[in-house]
Amino acid sequence: MKSGLSQNAQKFQEKLFELGFHDFEVIEMPDTTRTATDAAQAVGCEVGQIVKSLVFMTKDSRKPVLVETCGSNRVNEEKISTLLGEQIIKADADFVRLKTGFVIGGIPPVGHNEEMITYIDEDLMKYQEIWAAAGTPNAVFKLTPENLITLTHGKITSIK
Repeated sequence: MKSGLSQNAQKFQEKLFELGFHDFEVIEMPDTTRTATDAAQAVGCEVGQIVKSLVFMTKDSRKPVLVETCGSNRVNEEKISTLLGEQIIKADADFVRLKTGFVIGGIPPVGHNEEMITYIDEDLMKYQEIWAAAGTPNAVFKLTPENLITLTHGKITSIK
């Protein structure tokens, strides 16, 4: 077990181990990885290789929806609403923290307080390796698009 991580990064590392993903290593960077651009600069990759974990909320039933999108893409909320059969809206910071247990900018793909319907941006599939947040705004971990599918049980779709 890796030590020296902050509490939330360590919590996420333990969650990965619990899920059987012993090869994933949470890394805390000296600078922020809160935005896709910041994260790409910190790890030395393209912005598209950064996984943005964005939480939305269904407008009527108020259920959380997680969209794992390519760092260079914007989510087309109407497309996701059509897939769900219910309109989604951007979740506020309090809702995100309640449903995930993490702050915006550090939301990992798994390990949340509540299970969520998850959609994965098909554009992430073109990369051999991608990077996702790991519980804090400066913690990340490396994985493959296939790992992301396995971790989240997400549905691959066009999100832009």
